[in-house]
Amino acid sequence: MTKNLDSEGLKSIVKNYDLFYIDLWGVVHNGIYLHQEAINVLKKLSDLKKDYVLLTNAPRPNSIVKNFLEKMGMDEKMRNHVFTSGEAALNYLKNNYNKEKFFHIGPPRDFDLFLSFKDNKCQNISDAEYILCTGLFDKHEEDLKFYKNYLEGSLQKKMICTNPDLIVDRGDKREFCAGSVAMVFEKMGGEVLYFGKPYPEVYNQSIDNNKKKVLSIGDNLNTDIKGANLLNYDSLIISNGIHKKEINDEGIEKTSKKYEAIVNFIQSELKW
Repeated sequence: MTKNLDSEGLKSIVKNYDLFYIDLWGVVHNGIYLHQEAINVLKKLSDLKKDYVLLTNAPRPNSIVKNFLEKMGMDEKMRNHVFTSGEAALNYLKNNYNKEKFFHIGPPRDFDLFLSFKDNKCQNISDAEYILCTGLFDKHEEDLKFYKNYLEGSLQKKMICTNPDLIVDRGDKREFCAGSVAMVFEKMGGEVLYFGKPYPEVYNQSIDNNKKKVLSIGDNLNTDIKGANLLNYDSLIISNGIHKKEINDEGIEKTSKKYEAIVNFIQSELKW
């Protein structure tokens, strides 16, 4: 049974945990502005000397996301808790694919992810040894059928996906993420290596979580909550995010069951 914390707040359970994994997009901000109640939670966690990681499936290095949050007005001490799926992927690529040629699927703004090995980037997908997917092409950001046709001749190549999210809400607009392209590729028979939630590597790279009681907070059942389930962490879902309509229409019990996810707590927004 999922417990609703809207009346009692996060403070009612905070003493039970040593470490908090907190999603950024959908919990701390909406792509346009910070949620001040969530910022207050981060301040309270710091006051209590609780560890937390702002764990995000952003396909960018940590430094780029920190700069983005600085422009939104987030305090530097909070920004230093950021860890991205892009950073986890970058560490892996440097160690394992440092010299291989790759083809990039995603917008030009994600260029900073592979800046250190930019000379390995191919202009033609047929010349690449692997595919690096950080998102969708700007000209084809709403049409997944395009990618099915585009990738048909490249199924023998491995795809590295730096953001397993399928969708994200930027303000009031819903957008596809890299995970949607990777899912198309996988359904066609291609092999995908994912970096980010729900896969354990991004959690383990971000902080020493050994023998700590952990609460994972996010708005996505497929990533934030399933990641918690895979690692045996407790979970808190923010219901005003990705699954807002489903939860409003069906309730959290039916919605979480549909996604085969276990949710311990629910809040409409992250609030102390």
